[in-house]
Amino acid sequence: MARQLIASIHALDVRTFIWCMSLKQRERLTRFSRYLSASADGPWYVILTALLFMLEEELPAGLLQAMLLAVSIERAIYLLAKNLFKRNRPQDALGDFHSFIRPSDRFSFPSGHTSCAFLFASFMVLLFPQALLFWFGWAAAIGMSRVFLGVHFPTDTLVGAILGLTVANWAQGTMGL
Repeated sequence: MARQLIASIHALDVRTFIWCMSLKQRERLTRFSRYLSASADGPWYVILTALLFMLEEELPAGLLQAMLLAVSIERAIYLLAKNLFKRNRPQDALGDFHSFIRPSDRFSFPSGHTSCAFLFASFMVLLFPQALLFWFGWAAAIGMSRVFLGVHFPTDTLVGAILGLTVANWAQGTMGL
């Protein structure tokens, strides 16, 4: 029963991925996705967080601790899941497909770019609730960019989003934010 469910989800995932790759505007989306995806690379989070703490005078007590706790937990779960599930990336799973960028690691599930983007967006929305649409729109676009770059299936990014949101919410609650 479980294998059948996983096979059905994978089949739907592959069909959705192939549909994304066949879109008329895919080449433009892929070009834009390269830049968008790079905005979710690790160093940017460090730079933006440092700027936030330098420029904002009144930040909630425990914010930095909650952010560090969240990143530590998210990265641990992410690495555990990657090595437990060992889901092949689209390039390895689909014989006649080549991704448009070189992924940073071998496996695709879950999407680390997407999980970090949603984790970071959750903290930014906590601080700047008026920017909710911007931050969560950006995080969702990161997930889509990973699909259009050919390094993730849609469910990789969906689970990445859930992971980032869940851990951020837990860390914020733990620190009373």
